[in-house]
Amino acid sequence: MINRVVVTSVGIISPIGLTSEITWSNLIKGKSGISQITTFDTRNFETTIAAEVKNFDPIECFGKKEARRMDRFVQLAGVATLEAIENSGIKINPNNQNRISVMIASGIGGIITLSEQNQVLFEKGPSRISPFLVPMMLPDMASGQISMMIGAKGPNYSVVSACASSGDTIGLAYEAIKRDDVDVVFAGGSEAAICPIGVAGFSACKALSKSNDKPESASRPFDLNRDGFVLGEGSAILVLEKLENAINRGVKPIAEIVGYGASADAHHITQPAPGGEGGARAMNKAINGASISKDEINYINAHGTSTPLNDKFETMAMKSVFGDQAYNISINSTKSMVGHLLGASGAIEAAVTSLSIKNSMIHPTANLENSDPECDLDYTPSGFKNLDINYAMSNSFGFGGHNTSLIFKKFE
Repeated sequence: MINRVVVTSVGIISPIGLTSEITWSNLIKGKSGISQITTFDTRNFETTIAAEVKNFDPIECFGKKEARRMDRFVQLAGVATLEAIENSGIKINPNNQNRISVMIASGIGGIITLSEQNQVLFEKGPSRISPFLVPMMLPDMASGQISMMIGAKGPNYSVVSACASSGDTIGLAYEAIKRDDVDVVFAGGSEAAICPIGVAGFSACKALSKSNDKPESASRPFDLNRDGFVLGEGSAILVLEKLENAINRGVKPIAEIVGYGASADAHHITQPAPGGEGGARAMNKAINGASISKDEINYINAHGTSTPLNDKFETMAMKSVFGDQAYNISINSTKSMVGHLLGASGAIEAAVTSLSIKNSMIHPTANLENSDPECDLDYTPSGFKNLDINYAMSNSFGFGGHNTSLIFKKFE
């Protein structure tokens, strides 16, 4: 049996909003969530800015005891999942829980907990290490804890493919429903790596922006003056559902997922393959899987990191795939406002793509003021755009040469 797979709801907690509704509203306004880091002392750091989730109280959400047993990335995933459940109207019970799956990715996992406990080890010795260190740091623990929280007993795992992690997760969830392994998947990603070792590590890679004096404009995908990405945190969860299941529940989908493609660069641990040829292969595979013409895609949510090589090679990849038609496609980068959510970036961008289809509107690429001549496509620089979206593509690429492309369409 080959099932159609639809998106019936999303949940988001991001640097520009604690819910999907607030996040979407602020994206349309072009509002940035990037500011000076508040969670630790950034003296002696080359980069002092990030896109933090603000005004989030995990104790209020989960209670003091449970919150203390969760790394921040798990807490964020929990909030996004609870919103996704509420928006979907799904009732999980003994009759359906074996057919409901949780697949939540994290590229890095509990790095905050690991960093803090490492300090405890050096200062106080091994006897003072928390018994929750290992379960709190594991990248799969968002997926594991959420399944316990909501009672979903279907397949449960976490994909790790760097910044393509949650894009791959959504793709694998789509395929699981398509072949009738499960009826519903809570699919997405969560990341919380804004801590001293996280910022220092990415800074050592020469990946981060140093525009510390102008944080709101530091993330500037496709702009000539871009100088690196801005580290972000947050979570996004999509409820993917077998169409028949959604119809039986009387729910109108907000979008349909129809294609997934993945590839490897086999080139370099951090740099994309020249010309973006790996990304182009993932895009072509997704298009072929969707059984559509390339001309039918009229919106792309780009990976768009604001790094010199990524933006250039992603542009080259889109031109390679679409030819002259690339100039007629509306493109944007969500990272221009929320920063780079690493393993959760594919999920928030897939959620935003679904909301764009639902609302017939796309957000701008913020801070695109001086276009790079090598990035000469339509990146939506001047504010939101009303757009009737037929088919949309969402791209995610990761360290290690991972490339993922998802294709969504308007539900009919």
